[in-house]
Amino acid sequence: MDLSVNQTWYQRGWKLEKISVNESYEPEEIEKKLSKKWEREKIYSLKSDKNYPKYYVLEMFPYPSGEPHMGHARNYIIGDVIAKILSRKGYNILHPIGFDAFGLPAENAAIKNGMHPGESTMANIDRMREALKRMGISYDFNDEIITSDPDYYKWTQWFFLLLYKMGIAEKKEAPVNWCNSCQTVLANEQVISGRCERCDSIVGKKTLSQWFFKISSYAQRLLDDMKLLEEGWPERVLSIQRNWIGRSEGAMVDFKLSGSKDISIPVFTTRPDTLFGATFFILAPEHPLVDKIIEKEDRRREIEKTRDIISRQTDIERGSAEIEKVGCFTGRYVINPLDGREIPVWIANYVLLEYGTGAIMAVPAHDARDYEFAVKYGIPIIEVVSPDGENHPEPDDAYTGEGIMINSGKFSGRTSEKGRKDITSYLEEKGIGRFHVNYKLRDWLISRQRYWGAPIPIIYCEKCGIVPVPEKDLPVLLPFNVDFKPRGLSPLFYCDEFVNTSCPKCGGKARRETDTMDTFVCSSWYFLRYCSPHEDKAAFDSKEVDFWMPVDQYIGGIEHASMHLIYARFFIKVLYDSGLIKFREPFIKYFPHGIVYLGGQKMSKSKGNIVNPSEIYNKYGADTLRLYILFMGPADSPVEWSGSGVEGANRFLNRVWRLVTKNIELAGNLRPAVNKGNGMKQTGKDIRDEFRNSRQGKSEMELYRKLHRTIKKVTNDILERFNFNTAISAVMELVNLTYKYQEEVPDGQKNISLIKELTRKLLILLSPITPFITEELWIRAGNTGSIHRVEWPDYDEEIAAEEMVTIVLQVNGKLRDRIDLPPDTPAEEIKKHAFSSNKVKTYTEGKKIIKEIVIPNKLINIVVKD
Repeated sequence: MDLSVNQTWYQRGWKLEKISVNESYEPEEIEKKLSKKWEREKIYSLKSDKNYPKYYVLEMFPYPSGEPHMGHARNYIIGDVIAKILSRKGYNILHPIGFDAFGLPAENAAIKNGMHPGESTMANIDRMREALKRMGISYDFNDEIITSDPDYYKWTQWFFLLLYKMGIAEKKEAPVNWCNSCQTVLANEQVISGRCERCDSIVGKKTLSQWFFKISSYAQRLLDDMKLLEEGWPERVLSIQRNWIGRSEGAMVDFKLSGSKDISIPVFTTRPDTLFGATFFILAPEHPLVDKIIEKEDRRREIEKTRDIISRQTDIERGSAEIEKVGCFTGRYVINPLDGREIPVWIANYVLLEYGTGAIMAVPAHDARDYEFAVKYGIPIIEVVSPDGENHPEPDDAYTGEGIMINSGKFSGRTSEKGRKDITSYLEEKGIGRFHVNYKLRDWLISRQRYWGAPIPIIYCEKCGIVPVPEKDLPVLLPFNVDFKPRGLSPLFYCDEFVNTSCPKCGGKARRETDTMDTFVCSSWYFLRYCSPHEDKAAFDSKEVDFWMPVDQYIGGIEHASMHLIYARFFIKVLYDSGLIKFREPFIKYFPHGIVYLGGQKMSKSKGNIVNPSEIYNKYGADTLRLYILFMGPADSPVEWSGSGVEGANRFLNRVWRLVTKNIELAGNLRPAVNKGNGMKQTGKDIRDEFRNSRQGKSEMELYRKLHRTIKKVTNDILERFNFNTAISAVMELVNLTYKYQEEVPDGQKNISLIKELTRKLLILLSPITPFITEELWIRAGNTGSIHRVEWPDYDEEIAAEEMVTIVLQVNGKLRDRIDLPPDTPAEEIKKHAFSSNKVKTYTEGKKIIKEIVIPNKLINIVVKD
């Protein structure tokens, strides 16, 4: 087809239409048209031949709360760009999507709106799916998963049974975090500053019989295997996990209760070197021994008053260094195992039952909280570690550092470090203590007293006890007709058709477990299901998991570092132990994107400071949204939303539109100047030959060099550093330089081959970021097929290298050496290089430097005198 300079042609479906090059950029029309076309042509099914190297790109799947928010948009656009580039660099890409559909928010919203959570959840999924399509995210929705679908939670229940058989799932009584507003139990990780992460209500304590996963038994392996993550995970995330797991070494010391023959209370301490300084002993107010050891009624009344005060404080408040210390003497004493002294037993608000053994030895001279408590209640303070080996009576605060042991019997005079080892050995030798490793990580509480979750597949029989549901009977279906308003017990408890069943062992009458599973259980294995989403005989196809796993790049918010990411790692270790998988970590690389703020606060529907993606793409187009959300700042940092920034992104896309349509007008089309089959081979040699004979050779070489530098920077900044903003800046610089070339060089002198190559590659570089406008211009330029199936461009390292200038190095006006440096290197930098030259040193060492004369881009003359 002959394309004149005044008109061009492009393909809409199967029909060729004449389009004016002066037609303006209309994103809404373009994007809606192309979305339908891509879905019809399955352009975003990125899986290819398994002979190609695999790459599994995964963003944390969304909770379907309705329309996506900007945090969602940032998360999915980042992953989308990575998937789009790598698929065009020859990788076989798995880039799936699904919905984390169970959980409290859906149930609470359904109650508020008078809807069934299943109906409202599916409606929200439909809205979110359409929004993701509208934003041009490269998902094949035919392979999506929904965790509330029985075909999915059947296998969540199967995993529970696996853990039960392995002895990792157990039911036990324990004090739990209770949200009275949500009427359910919360895991420790779901309590933020003493409040429910879902509804922001104060969280209290309640003792219930609950199901737990024994994640604490995997604490050390979770730490040890972090060495596998050091290259691909940010250190700050690993640090959060290390702190959450909380490994500490020390001694477990037995304190005998005075006046009792058989009660001994173990205490874990990281500072056995301070044992001689223990002047009192504290039990957590909830400790079961408290009621057992109290002998006097007046003490009991005082204890109850103190417990009542403490019960109004959250665990977070009680653990805070700032909270006022509150306690009560029990009237009993324990015996210090090293020196035989009796020390009083107290209860105090800053000791928690679930940490350590629920008891501590209090050393006020060397612990800030103990010091504050001792001062308040007039308890003696004995210094046993001194920074200089001297006594310091009446210290103003606790000394917590290392030093020399004093007032410590035969151990006095030793360093505190040596004292820790020696006292631990002494305790072991006498049978009154032992070396011990302690972890802060607690077992994962998975029971929830709510309706909208995966039912726990357990049956209770009076004759047989706890009986797991046989695998052949899975899934245990969640009944639809349930009054799911919270009443303290699970709504399933009041549903007779669900509760009443027969025992799988004896056939007698039995009752089902009515608690549902924490939604984090569903999200701890979903990445495995993506490998074979339609498999109906198992949770996953082992061959597919062996091929695709582990995930090469995981993307999501850092707020999940101490919950989802630890739980998912734990699940993988359990499956590895069971022999079902061959790898020990689920995610090779993890990238935590930054939070989007508005008005200095995190965007939040409850705060009313939210901008929905639809507001942007309905007004400016999805490409503007995508471009701005990647350009607004470093992807791993918090960013402040700016309306003017959105307008700037839109202006840039209009500049690209005008530039490319102008170049199409000049070139007639943008098909490759040299066609070698796939149209993506470099034609640099041909163009460089043209430069030598061109009247505009210098400006053309500058532009061509800028093109190759841009390809290099965009590729490396995105794939190696996730620096999307700097990659976009590089493209903007290329566009500016191209405009300069257009404006300064007459049409008759323009290099058409260069314009073609530059414009083609400009579109390809922008296409993962702004997929719609680039596809439209690509077709208008006479190309066949989608730009998103075109190979990613290579760059010539020699051309991309920064142009160098030769600097002459003189001493007293005589040539001594030459060095190559970038153009316009500052004078001070030139001086540093000059004085580093061995040839120059021969003539300058031991001599007085009189002055240095620098002529930029040419020479430096060093004047010396003997």
